[in-house]
Amino acid sequence: MEDGQMGENITTQGIDLLNLPENTILSVGTTSKIKITGLRNPCNQIDSIQKGLMNAVLDKDQKGNLIRKAGIMGIVLNGGEIKTGDEIIVELPPEPHAKLKKV
Repeated sequence: MEDGQMGENITTQGIDLLNLPENTILSVGTTSKIKITGLRNPCNQIDSIQKGLMNAVLDKDQKGNLIRKAGIMGIVLNGGEIKTGDEIIVELPPEPHAKLKKV
């Protein structure tokens, strides 16, 4: 599998993206800002990239609720150049926090 093949635009490390609240702002590099809007909802076409990938990005919790692990979606508030190794600053929205839903 190649970078970007699943539609990812930015790959992060060390941030629990799936558990951040809706409307969190990610400041990436010196000028870029992205507002998190929800969980990415994978479709069966993902298995055409690699067999079994759909099962790898879906799971269930102890209550049987579906857990989506295919990433998050967001809107760009401020663009700019993003480079490998750029710092990402997580800015939580005001409370109460809303859990991410599929988009």
